[in-house]
Amino acid sequence: MTILLTGVCGFAGSTLARALAQAGTGHQLVGCDNFSRPGSETNRLELKRHGVQVVHADLRCASDVAALPAADFVVDAAASPSVLGGLDGQLSSRQLLEHNLVGTINLLEYCKTRRAGFILLSTSRVYSIAPLAALPVTVEGDAFRPDPGAALPPGLTPAGLDETFSTQAPVSLYGATKLASEALALEYGEAFGFPVFINRCGVLAGGGQFGRADQGIFAYWIHAWHSRHPLRYLGFGGHGHQVRDCLHPRDLASLLLRQFGAPRLAVADRMVNLSGGAGSAMSLRQLSAWCGRRFGPREVGTEGLTRPFDLPWVVLNPAKAARVWDWRPMTATPAILEELALHAEQHPGWLELSSPS
Repeated sequence: MTILLTGVCGFAGSTLARALAQAGTGHQLVGCDNFSRPGSETNRLELKRHGVQVVHADLRCASDVAALPAADFVVDAAASPSVLGGLDGQLSSRQLLEHNLVGTINLLEYCKTRRAGFILLSTSRVYSIAPLAALPVTVEGDAFRPDPGAALPPGLTPAGLDETFSTQAPVSLYGATKLASEALALEYGEAFGFPVFINRCGVLAGGGQFGRADQGIFAYWIHAWHSRHPLRYLGFGGHGHQVRDCLHPRDLASLLLRQFGAPRLAVADRMVNLSGGAGSAMSLRQLSAWCGRRFGPREVGTEGLTRPFDLPWVVLNPAKAARVWDWRPMTATPAILEELALHAEQHPGWLELSSPS
């Protein structure tokens, strides 16, 4: 079987390519990337050493996608992944749509023509902002927790958000591109008879991640702490109590291998949340405490004004993935943080390389 991985020189794509190569299944791995992300070139040679064929392609260009080698399955790990995309001056709204939605359309046309399966790496940001922003929370152990005495929105429990949680707008421009990509992927699969799976991922983290505060907060925080870059708690009074879950992307490889060989499932079972769950989650203040023990203490500034896309507690519940796929994350948060710390020590200029802005 030939597997095509898009965004193969990004953090998620390169990590998955290495994990699949090391699985020893005999699959041929082909990866494509447009190398637009600072730091992405650093992964090209290592991937080749793992036997991954790496080709240049811009998914926004239909002719680039049509010229890609034939594959049995496409894993779409390419995206502009910032919730501030289209609003922060780094990327225009049109560029965001071209990267995340037009690219998906071109890949789905490829799958239609080549009779290839399609797996989309989606995001927790498809879930509705309004009920999450208004979530009743308490502070426990320097971290927000859903208020056990309050009525919680449908689809949310202390174990996290499940797949039934609202996706009503607003979800951010970024979230909307992924939500639209999900819908189109499922429709294409039904219309043209190829398998489609949607994997909604929580916060991905691990050594080699390109650190930006709006994308890989665990990587950014640890690299910034080690290199003495300024850090601030933003929003919610400036206390750093906001919480996110944590998942190493190599833990997705076992699921992908199951999906490559899976029979067609009911539409309801083709979409799952993937995360480390509530057991992996931590607040920025708790992450700072870990960094202080690991690297030594330092001051963190505060800015209490909450921005429109800041949320107090976002944790995905992966119970459905366990039920449908017998999937569970394998890498605990402390191991992920230590991997990031070692990478920060070995690459002291990583933030400048991967996020010069």
